[in-house]
Amino acid sequence: MSGNRYTEEFKIEAVKQVTERGHAVAEVAARLGVSVHSMYQWVKRYSVPAEERLATDAQAAEMKRLKAELKRVTEERDILKKAAAYFAKMSGYETRCTNAYLGQSSAWKWLLWFAAGSIGGLVAIQTLRR
Repeated sequence: MSGNRYTEEFKIEAVKQVTERGHAVAEVAARLGVSVHSMYQWVKRYSVPAEERLATDAQAAEMKRLKAELKRVTEERDILKKAAAYFAKMSGYETRCTNAYLGQSSAWKWLLWFAAGSIGGLVAIQTLRR
């Protein structure tokens, strides 16, 4: 692959040589210095009307955007599922820790109850307790 980029006008003119003038694809490709594969791709793409091509391009762009969004949302869902499972597992631990402190004053009971929804809050309270 040479890495050359050709303008859309160049590609359209190359396709016209094949479709309108009846030259062979291999002949036009050799004359222009492009691969036969590229020439066939150009013929496939540019032999349809411009409006249809633009509609197809718009659909392809929308499909690409939707796939990227689906991937992102799926990853977010998976992270949330793992977090929910982790916190559900940890809630039993929090309950045991909270029950251990129930003998404390009512202010501590309220504070522990309030922090039970947050592991970070419970850890901070346990650290302050020490």
